[in-house]
Amino acid sequence: MSKIKPSKGAPYARILGVGGYRPTRVVPNEVILETIDSSDEWIRSRSGIETRHWASDEETVAAMSIEASGKAIADAGISAEQIGGVIVSTVSHFKQTPAVATEIADKLGTNKAAAFDISAGCAGFGYGLTLAKGMIIEGSAEYVLVIGVERLSDLTDLEDRATAFLFGDGAGAVVVGPSAEPAIGPTVWGSEGDKSETIKQTVPWTDYREGSVAKFPAITQEGQAVFRWAVFEMAKVAQQALDAAGITPDDLDVFIPHQANERIIDSMVKTLKLPEHVTVARDVRTTGNTSAASIPLAMERLLATGEAKSGDTALVIGFGAGLVYAATVVTLP
Repeated sequence: MSKIKPSKGAPYARILGVGGYRPTRVVPNEVILETIDSSDEWIRSRSGIETRHWASDEETVAAMSIEASGKAIADAGISAEQIGGVIVSTVSHFKQTPAVATEIADKLGTNKAAAFDISAGCAGFGYGLTLAKGMIIEGSAEYVLVIGVERLSDLTDLEDRATAFLFGDGAGAVVVGPSAEPAIGPTVWGSEGDKSETIKQTVPWTDYREGSVAKFPAITQEGQAVFRWAVFEMAKVAQQALDAAGITPDDLDVFIPHQANERIIDSMVKTLKLPEHVTVARDVRTTGNTSAASIPLAMERLLATGEAKSGDTALVIGFGAGLVYAATVVTLP
């Protein structure tokens, strides 16, 4: 018989607060058209994107995260000292070590919270949320801060017609804490590494360091392949998350998919046969694709505008480079 005592965590976990930060600079499509041969109409029709936010030198990954996290902590009605874990999902923090989560945990004023970064691309928020849920139930933390943050303008090739218009910057954060009832459903997640070449960094950092390439690395993708995968495969994953939570599309109030492309969102809504009463996040129009930050930013905006309300049942799904994905059903804070 094991001598290890059982964990004394909460029976369930829930999102208690949400916060977001968008850089002050708003970049319309006209700016993108200065470096690619395209049109505003083409960009809008292919992606739905009208504007995006680009960070200034002062709006670092850490700075944006701290702003978003402060709002989430206040929204949750707790203090920073109560945060026992900080999980940051990002692909655009350019220091390999230490993790930016440690800086954020310190500057927020946590009491030496566990802190680490994860790299799961556009599914990173879902991965972080799942880890946070486990920490709450296991009892290793009472409250966990999950942050999705990107400065993708640093990894955008403004001469790449396929991607120059897609990416934006920003940070979204949620506080996850104990719950007396289920409020974060089972996560359906996975990876398809055989398709990893469809979204990738153009070259390794070492190639740039050694001078074998002159152009700074950027994110590139095979647009049509990614579109087909997202439309056909991710709708299946979304349905699996509904099934795992024991609900149907009729039970949903809100749908918050990764804000990659409005055509993908529309196709998923159609495939899932979501009822008209379901509010669909379309933050991509004015924020662009912010990878790991897109779901919490969209969640924050829906709640702030009143399009969604506390207690609503929401399906969230992220998908992207890897190819990785994560979907779950949550109760909104």
